[in-house]
Amino acid sequence: MSELQDLTTLVRAATPLLVIETVDEQRVIECFRHVISQSLRPLWRWTLTDGLNRLDFAQGGEPIAPDADSTLDAIREAPERGIYLLFDFHPFLRYAMTLRQLREIVQRQRSAAHTVVLVGARIELPEELEALCMRVPLSLPDIKELAAILRAEALAWQREHGRRVEVDGDAARTIVRNLLGLAAPDARRIVRKLIYNDGALSAGDLPELMRTKFELLNRSGLLHYEYATASFADIAGVSRVRDWVQRRRAIFLAAEPDPTLDPPKGVLLLGVQGCGKSLAAKAIAGGFGVPLVRMDFGALYNKYQGETEKNLREALHSTELLSPCVLWIDEIEKGLASGGEDGGVSRRVLGYLLTWMAERRSKVFVVATANAVDELPAELLRKGRFDEIFFVDLPKPSVRNDIFAMHLRRRKLPVEQFDLPALSAASEGFSGAEIEQAVVSALYDATSGAAPPDQPMLLAALGATRPLSVLMREQVEALRIWARGRCVPAD
Repeated sequence: MSELQDLTTLVRAATPLLVIETVDEQRVIECFRHVISQSLRPLWRWTLTDGLNRLDFAQGGEPIAPDADSTLDAIREAPERGIYLLFDFHPFLRYAMTLRQLREIVQRQRSAAHTVVLVGARIELPEELEALCMRVPLSLPDIKELAAILRAEALAWQREHGRRVEVDGDAARTIVRNLLGLAAPDARRIVRKLIYNDGALSAGDLPELMRTKFELLNRSGLLHYEYATASFADIAGVSRVRDWVQRRRAIFLAAEPDPTLDPPKGVLLLGVQGCGKSLAAKAIAGGFGVPLVRMDFGALYNKYQGETEKNLREALHSTELLSPCVLWIDEIEKGLASGGEDGGVSRRVLGYLLTWMAERRSKVFVVATANAVDELPAELLRKGRFDEIFFVDLPKPSVRNDIFAMHLRRRKLPVEQFDLPALSAASEGFSGAEIEQAVVSALYDATSGAAPPDQPMLLAALGATRPLSVLMREQVEALRIWARGRCVPAD
């Protein structure tokens, strides 16, 4: 049953109180204009600025003062059953008289069987009314409606500037698809911004669109938009991860995936600290060619009962509206560590996350990174939660060669003047991050002299460094032993 049929059925059933949370007031009015064409009821709209006005073009009668009590008195005295859209009315319900008046109308006490509709961006009702209302979710614009918004804004720009908008057809269709999940006013603002920026719609507008869309959907600040994703060419190693992503890219991005293949859901990157798990997460998003959104479990937790779970639901819902995208959960073990000190919050968060991972239908690819496998709950590691578990180990000699070459080039140092195999041999047991810091240290050492850093300086910086594999030998070795035979090597 469609949204309009639902509303029509509720009105015909004389449902006394509906609650619609939305910022798109015009969409509410258009929906109820359609409803009254089926149910033949008077349709009224109330705002504090304009008071009560009839929307079905019939005679409105005597003017009514816009205050809440006069409005409710008028609704109660109306002999004919009607539909009353009350915009931003809920703040007045903190007054006892107003609350009592509305309760009596809803309970049909000396009142016709009206349908009262409370409309607002976020509506919190007193308990007395919450039990009497029905909350109706208002669907967001579909592809056809969003395409109509784009065409209307392009025509408006053309009338204003006297020339047509330069439109790349493929880019325009992609823009419309990426507007899904937004209310009509938000979608209109984004399209207008893209058009008025340069009088064109092209593929170059997509990054700006996604950034703006993320800012609109992430008003709670629970997610972080990673503006700079990477490519697998930017990191050394993880060749198996790169090949895995390339084989699944077409299926993940397909408008209508092959029904014989399950779409990719996500991977867990387990490994030694500093070995490139975060870079790999960014490269996966770059490999799929979609935005990367990072969720910080620390920002989700709240001291009040139920707020943490609510924050998680909101964050995951916002992520789904951004799809297709990659959701990066960094150091997931810190947010799901089991323990009895938090009143069961971690267990409830884990339960909801696992349910969402199993049941979601949106194109959200999850990349979780972890350093401590012993802190991960067993439920998360069960086969089927993730498509694959990759282990990012300490880099091999050939990978260390590539890491040295990469960091030397980034700092405009002549790679051919360095003995990479010797540097690789001197950095046995180093992570990629530790190799980078050795290069940085050699650069600082060279600032005291006139010559740029050379091989001896780099070897000296490596010799002065105690890598994590030495400082935390037991923990690192235990992790590597556990992963052997249990995980797929990332390289």
